[in-house]
Amino acid sequence: MLVVAVTRFSDEDRERIRADLIKAGHDCFARFGFDRTRVSDVTDEVGIGTSTFYQFFDSKEALYLAVLLTEREHLFETLEAAVADAETPREEAEVTLRTTFGEVRSNPLIQRLFVDGEIRRIESQLDGTAADEDLIDDYSESPAVYGQVLPQPDKWVESEVVRIDDPDIIRGLFRSVLFVTQARETPVVPDGTYEAIEEALIQTIVAGLFTYEENTDRSATHD
Repeated sequence: MLVVAVTRFSDEDRERIRADLIKAGHDCFARFGFDRTRVSDVTDEVGIGTSTFYQFFDSKEALYLAVLLTEREHLFETLEAAVADAETPREEAEVTLRTTFGEVRSNPLIQRLFVDGEIRRIESQLDGTAADEDLIDDYSESPAVYGQVLPQPDKWVESEVVRIDDPDIIRGLFRSVLFVTQARETPVVPDGTYEAIEEALIQTIVAGLFTYEENTDRSATHD
Protein backbone atom coordinates (compact mmCIF):
# COMPACT_ATOMS: atom_id res chain seq x y z
CA MET A 1 0.00 0.00 0.00
CA LEU A 2 1.37 3.39 -1.05
CA VAL A 3 1.36 6.01 1.68
CA VAL A 4 1.77 9.64 0.71
CA ALA A 5 3.21 11.87 3.40
CA VAL A 6 1.13 14.96 4.09
CA THR A 7 2.89 18.07 5.33
CA ARG A 8 0.96 19.84 8.05
CA PHE A 9 0.75 23.60 7.79
CA SER A 10 -0.65 26.20 10.13
CA ASP A 11 -3.69 28.11 8.90
CA GLU A 12 -1.48 31.13 8.34
CA ASP A 13 1.01 29.11 6.28
CA ARG A 14 -1.77 27.52 4.24
CA GLU A 15 -3.23 30.92 3.43
CA ARG A 16 0.18 32.27 2.44
CA ILE A 17 1.12 29.29 0.28
CA ARG A 18 -2.24 29.26 -1.46
CA ALA A 19 -1.88 32.97 -2.26
CA ASP A 20 1.66 32.35 -3.53
CA LEU A 21 0.42 29.54 -5.78
CA ILE A 22 -2.27 31.75 -7.25
CA LYS A 23 0.26 34.53 -7.89
CA ALA A 24 2.77 32.13 -9.46
CA GLY A 25 -0.04 30.54 -11.45
CA HIS A 26 -1.07 33.96 -12.71
CA ASP A 27 2.45 34.68 -13.95
CA CYS A 28 2.88 31.28 -15.62
CA PHE A 29 -0.56 31.16 -17.23
CA ALA A 30 -0.17 34.72 -18.52
CA ARG A 31 3.22 33.94 -20.08
CA PHE A 32 2.73 30.41 -21.35
CA GLY A 33 -1.02 29.82 -21.46
CA PHE A 34 -2.83 26.99 -19.74
CA ASP A 35 -1.68 24.07 -21.90
CA ARG A 36 2.03 24.91 -21.77
CA THR A 37 2.12 25.58 -18.04
CA ARG A 38 3.12 22.60 -15.88
CA VAL A 39 2.38 22.19 -12.19
CA SER A 40 6.14 22.04 -11.61
CA ASP A 41 6.52 25.49 -13.22
CA VAL A 42 4.21 26.89 -10.56
CA THR A 43 5.67 24.98 -7.61
CA ASP A 44 9.22 25.93 -8.61
CA GLU A 45 8.21 29.59 -8.40
CA VAL A 46 6.77 29.06 -4.91
CA GLY A 47 9.54 26.77 -3.67
CA ILE A 48 7.42 23.74 -2.79
CA GLY A 49 7.23 20.20 -4.16
CA THR A 50 4.58 19.10 -6.65
CA SER A 51 3.14 16.69 -4.08
CA THR A 52 2.53 19.62 -1.73
CA PHE A 53 0.67 21.44 -4.52
CA TYR A 54 -2.12 18.86 -4.35
CA GLN A 55 -2.76 19.73 -0.72
CA PHE A 56 -4.01 23.09 -1.99
CA PHE A 57 -5.52 22.36 -5.41
CA ASP A 58 -6.90 19.14 -6.84
CA SER A 59 -5.53 19.86 -10.31
CA LYS A 60 -3.91 22.41 -12.58
CA GLU A 61 -7.42 23.18 -13.85
CA ALA A 62 -8.58 24.06 -10.33
CA LEU A 63 -5.64 26.44 -9.89
CA TYR A 64 -6.36 28.04 -13.26
CA LEU A 65 -9.99 28.57 -12.30
CA ALA A 66 -8.89 30.19 -9.03
CA VAL A 67 -6.53 32.48 -10.98
CA LEU A 68 -9.29 33.49 -13.39
CA LEU A 69 -11.65 34.21 -10.50
CA THR A 70 -8.99 36.42 -8.92
CA GLU A 71 -8.58 38.29 -12.20
CA ARG A 72 -12.32 38.73 -12.50
CA GLU A 73 -12.48 40.27 -9.01
CA HIS A 74 -9.56 42.56 -9.88
CA LEU A 75 -11.42 43.79 -12.97
CA PHE A 76 -14.59 44.46 -11.00
CA GLU A 77 -12.66 46.41 -8.36
CA THR A 78 -10.96 48.44 -11.11
CA LEU A 79 -14.33 49.19 -12.70
CA GLU A 80 -15.86 50.21 -9.38
CA ALA A 81 -13.02 52.65 -8.68
CA ALA A 82 -13.13 54.10 -12.20
CA VAL A 83 -16.90 54.60 -12.28
CA ALA A 84 -16.85 56.31 -8.87
CA ASP A 85 -15.47 59.47 -10.49
CA ALA A 86 -18.10 59.62 -13.25
CA GLU A 87 -20.59 62.47 -12.89
CA THR A 88 -23.38 61.32 -15.22
CA PRO A 89 -24.82 58.00 -16.44
CA ARG A 90 -23.34 58.64 -19.86
CA GLU A 91 -19.89 59.10 -18.34
CA GLU A 92 -20.38 55.92 -16.32
CA ALA A 93 -21.01 54.01 -19.54
CA GLU A 94 -18.00 55.52 -21.31
CA VAL A 95 -15.70 54.80 -18.36
CA THR A 96 -17.01 51.24 -18.06
CA LEU A 97 -16.37 50.48 -21.72
CA ARG A 98 -12.96 52.19 -21.87
CA THR A 99 -11.76 50.51 -18.68
CA THR A 100 -12.93 47.07 -19.75
CA PHE A 101 -11.43 47.41 -23.22
CA GLY A 102 -8.14 48.51 -21.67
CA GLU A 103 -8.04 45.55 -19.28
CA VAL A 104 -8.81 43.07 -22.06
CA ARG A 105 -6.08 44.52 -24.27
CA SER A 106 -3.42 44.64 -21.54
CA ASN A 107 -4.17 41.49 -19.55
CA PRO A 108 -4.11 38.15 -21.40
CA LEU A 109 -5.95 36.41 -18.57
CA ILE A 110 -8.82 38.91 -18.69
CA GLN A 111 -9.02 38.32 -22.43
CA ARG A 112 -9.11 34.55 -21.97
CA LEU A 113 -11.78 34.92 -19.31
CA PHE A 114 -14.20 37.31 -21.02
CA VAL A 115 -13.41 36.96 -24.74
CA ASP A 116 -11.95 33.52 -25.41
CA GLY A 117 -14.44 31.73 -23.17
CA GLU A 118 -11.64 29.57 -21.82
CA ILE A 119 -13.43 29.18 -18.51
CA ARG A 120 -15.91 26.75 -20.09
CA ARG A 121 -13.13 24.52 -21.38
CA ILE A 122 -11.58 24.40 -17.92
CA GLU A 123 -14.93 23.56 -16.33
CA SER A 124 -15.27 20.56 -18.65
CA GLN A 125 -11.86 19.27 -17.58
CA LEU A 126 -12.43 19.53 -13.84
CA ASP A 127 -12.85 16.19 -12.13
CA GLY A 128 -16.12 16.95 -10.33
CA THR A 129 -14.76 17.02 -6.79
CA ALA A 130 -16.58 19.05 -4.18
CA ALA A 131 -13.83 21.68 -4.17
CA ASP A 132 -14.06 22.10 -7.93
CA GLU A 133 -17.85 22.32 -7.81
CA ASP A 134 -17.59 25.09 -5.21
CA LEU A 135 -15.30 27.03 -7.52
CA ILE A 136 -17.66 26.60 -10.46
CA ASP A 137 -20.59 27.79 -8.34
CA ASP A 138 -18.54 30.82 -7.28
CA TYR A 139 -17.80 31.61 -10.90
CA SER A 140 -21.49 31.75 -11.87
CA GLU A 141 -22.18 34.58 -14.33
CA SER A 142 -25.93 34.62 -13.82
CA PRO A 143 -27.66 37.98 -14.34
CA ALA A 144 -28.00 38.35 -10.56
CA VAL A 145 -24.26 37.94 -9.97
CA TYR A 146 -23.22 40.16 -12.86
CA GLY A 147 -25.73 42.76 -11.74
CA GLN A 148 -24.01 43.00 -8.38
CA VAL A 149 -20.71 43.98 -9.98
CA LEU A 150 -22.16 46.20 -12.72
CA PRO A 151 -25.24 47.76 -11.06
CA GLN A 152 -25.30 51.02 -13.04
CA PRO A 153 -27.62 49.79 -15.85
CA ASP A 154 -30.37 49.19 -13.28
CA LYS A 155 -30.20 52.85 -12.27
CA TRP A 156 -30.10 54.00 -15.88
CA VAL A 157 -33.25 52.05 -16.74
CA GLU A 158 -35.03 53.23 -13.61
CA SER A 159 -34.15 56.86 -14.42
CA GLU A 160 -35.32 56.38 -18.02
CA VAL A 161 -32.12 57.83 -19.48
CA VAL A 162 -31.51 54.84 -21.79
CA ARG A 163 -33.42 53.47 -24.77
CA ILE A 164 -33.19 49.84 -23.57
CA ASP A 165 -35.50 48.85 -20.75
CA ASP A 166 -33.69 45.67 -19.68
CA PRO A 167 -30.45 46.19 -17.67
CA ASP A 168 -29.30 42.64 -18.43
CA ILE A 169 -29.43 43.42 -22.16
CA ILE A 170 -27.22 46.45 -21.53
CA ARG A 171 -24.74 44.37 -19.54
CA GLY A 172 -24.75 41.74 -22.29
CA LEU A 173 -24.10 44.45 -24.87
CA PHE A 174 -21.11 45.74 -22.91
CA ARG A 175 -19.64 42.25 -22.72
CA SER A 176 -20.36 41.38 -26.34
CA VAL A 177 -18.52 44.36 -27.83
CA LEU A 178 -15.30 43.14 -26.20
CA PHE A 179 -15.01 40.60 -29.01
CA VAL A 180 -13.84 43.41 -31.28
CA THR A 181 -10.46 43.15 -29.53
CA GLN A 182 -9.93 39.83 -31.34
CA ALA A 183 -9.61 41.77 -34.60
CA ARG A 184 -6.91 44.10 -33.29
CA GLU A 185 -3.95 42.38 -34.95
CA THR A 186 -5.72 40.88 -37.95
CA PRO A 187 -6.14 42.09 -41.55
CA VAL A 188 -9.73 43.02 -40.65
CA VAL A 189 -8.38 46.19 -39.00
CA PRO A 190 -5.96 48.32 -41.06
CA ASP A 191 -2.61 48.97 -39.40
CA GLY A 192 -2.62 51.79 -36.90
CA THR A 193 -6.39 52.26 -36.84
CA TYR A 194 -7.54 49.99 -34.02
CA GLU A 195 -7.50 52.64 -31.27
CA ALA A 196 -9.60 55.03 -33.39
CA ILE A 197 -12.03 52.22 -34.25
CA GLU A 198 -12.39 51.27 -30.59
CA GLU A 199 -13.06 54.88 -29.59
CA ALA A 200 -15.60 55.30 -32.40
CA LEU A 201 -17.33 52.10 -31.27
CA ILE A 202 -17.55 53.33 -27.68
CA GLN A 203 -18.97 56.69 -28.76
CA THR A 204 -21.47 55.06 -31.12
CA ILE A 205 -22.72 52.61 -28.48
CA VAL A 206 -23.07 55.29 -25.82
CA ALA A 207 -24.81 57.74 -28.15
CA GLY A 208 -27.23 55.05 -29.29
CA LEU A 209 -27.85 53.74 -25.79
CA PHE A 210 -28.81 57.00 -24.09
CA THR A 211 -31.82 59.12 -24.85
CA TYR A 212 -31.66 62.34 -26.85
CA GLU A 213 -32.14 64.35 -23.66
CA GLU A 214 -29.26 62.63 -21.88
CA ASN A 215 -26.94 63.12 -24.87
CA THR A 216 -28.02 66.76 -25.15
CA ASP A 217 -27.44 67.40 -21.46
CA ARG A 218 -23.99 65.88 -21.81
CA SER A 219 -23.16 68.09 -24.79
CA ALA A 220 -24.35 71.21 -22.96
CA THR A 221 -22.24 70.31 -19.91
CA HIS A 222 -19.09 70.13 -22.06
CA ASP A 223 -19.70 73.38 -24.02
